[in-house]
Amino acid sequence: MYDENKNENLFEGNSEKSQPETFSIDDFDYLLGENGFVVPEEQDEPQEPPAKRKSGVNKRINSAKKGVKTVIWIAVIFAVSILLAITILLLASEFLGIGINRGKQCVIEIEKGMSTAQIASELKEQDAISSKLLFRLYSKLSGKDGTYQYGVYTFKNELGYGDIAKMLQTEGAVAESVRVTIPEQASMDDIMKLLEESGVCTKSDFRNAVKNGTYDFDFVKEIPVSEVHYKFEGYLFPDTYEFYCYDSAECAELAIRKMLQNLDNKLTAEVRKQIENSGYTIHEVLTMASVVELEASASKAEMPKVAAVFYNRLESPDWKGPRRLESDPTMKYPYGNDRYNTYKTEGLPPGPLCAPSESAILAAASPEESFTATYFVTDNKMNFYYNNSLSAHQKTINNLKAQGKWYVEN
Repeated sequence: MYDENKNENLFEGNSEKSQPETFSIDDFDYLLGENGFVVPEEQDEPQEPPAKRKSGVNKRINSAKKGVKTVIWIAVIFAVSILLAITILLLASEFLGIGINRGKQCVIEIEKGMSTAQIASELKEQDAISSKLLFRLYSKLSGKDGTYQYGVYTFKNELGYGDIAKMLQTEGAVAESVRVTIPEQASMDDIMKLLEESGVCTKSDFRNAVKNGTYDFDFVKEIPVSEVHYKFEGYLFPDTYEFYCYDSAECAELAIRKMLQNLDNKLTAEVRKQIENSGYTIHEVLTMASVVELEASASKAEMPKVAAVFYNRLESPDWKGPRRLESDPTMKYPYGNDRYNTYKTEGLPPGPLCAPSESAILAAASPEESFTATYFVTDNKMNFYYNNSLSAHQKTINNLKAQGKWYVEN
């Protein structure tokens, strides 16, 4: 039976609590055990160990890195494949003679004794091929190196390497040629006359070749064509040549190209550096060289001093007169309406007046250093006299006349 007194004794040991602690059935989980209901101890939620969590993060990072590397490699392989495909196409078009800029007429002159490297350079210069190295490599690997014949070849640049090599092996034309000497001081009119008289070409074909021929030289591109009377006046180097004379039109272009090539050979790296340091262009130096040539052709040793006199007239702060060269030979140039006459035109003429020699070109590129004279005159034996003032210059002339040494033109 229920004993109230007994029930009261249950709380005697905890007099501080006026009310028993109560619990809700939802406040905890419980398990049914052998001894009745057992309340389990409250536990925290299970968590991964720090090392295991770090390992998982690293795996995800490494996985991302591998993905990026894979994408990069795919991109690289794709780019390399594209470049390789383009390279193969370019090589194929070069080897087979197909592609853009085809159909151009080429006139190739292969001289006796030329090496495959020189032949490749000639082919490249005339746009028959695009790569000298590839043609030389093809010639070597195909066993054709050293088998090419000299002569003149006319063809369109639609030929592949195989056809070009076959042509050079079997179609060598030993064309008729003639020896022609282009003298120093020669004008374009003189050169045209010489070539026509020698049977190289007609004057008409020569003029047409000047206008329409292909000449791949840097100095040709710099010629102020609109200012000069003749495009190549002063550029056709004076020398003795072996010119072909089998066909007027083709031989005119070959002759011009040979003379321009000779000039290019004379304009060495050292000479070009001197011209660059002078502040003048190649065209201007050739113009000055032509004036020096006309004035001092009889005495090559005096050319650097003559060049210095003319440069002093153009540049020296001590020169008080007009910046004119006042060179007598320039008055005789028949073209240009006095634009070439240095007594009427300040500065240099618009272009060369004749074909200057190598000595004149070197003098114009590198005149006598620290030479201050602004006047010169020659006697009838081509001795040169230099002065720094007009009064001294005039005195020298009077003395030469008094001594019977004054030059009298016939």
